[in-house]
Amino acid sequence: MNLPNKLTLLRICMIPFFVLFAKLPGFGMQVVAVIVYILACATDALDGRIARSRNLITNFGKFMDPIADKLLVMSAMIVLTAQGRMPDWVCILMLAREFLVSGFRLVAVENGRVIAAGPLGKLKTVFQMVSTIALMLLVARDGQHPLGSGGAVFAYALMYIALVLTVVSGFDYIWRNKDCISDM
Repeated sequence: MNLPNKLTLLRICMIPFFVLFAKLPGFGMQVVAVIVYILACATDALDGRIARSRNLITNFGKFMDPIADKLLVMSAMIVLTAQGRMPDWVCILMLAREFLVSGFRLVAVENGRVIAAGPLGKLKTVFQMVSTIALMLLVARDGQHPLGSGGAVFAYALMYIALVLTVVSGFDYIWRNKDCISDM
């Protein structure tokens, strides 16, 4: 197993630690959770950069890297929703897109095709990651704002940008790969 694929698996292994710290009370624990989350997010950028620069791109990486991203971001969104920091309908729309695209990927694999993430999907992932960090740091549980309401407005603005990118990239993904389901 090459280094980029090991980093992808490391990202998956970091998720339980992130969730544990995110669920513990106190702003200090939220900061620890954010640090773990940022480190996990950094492995996403790092594994891709290493894979491309060393020509270590594999079908495993093309398939597992987006799954690791989804698991990480979905975990953050579920925790944030449970804590009242993210509206449930936003979480549901984002999760629905991820499941739809994952289903598309499975159909493509059955047809012998591995579809890597496109530029719009990568931008969506970055905004989801950045917005979840902002929500964790700038929007406290139960509606209290540790840095004032301005911080919360900024965090929610990032979240809504991520939501728009999530929906648009989902439609783009389906459109670009519609031939995978041409037999339906």
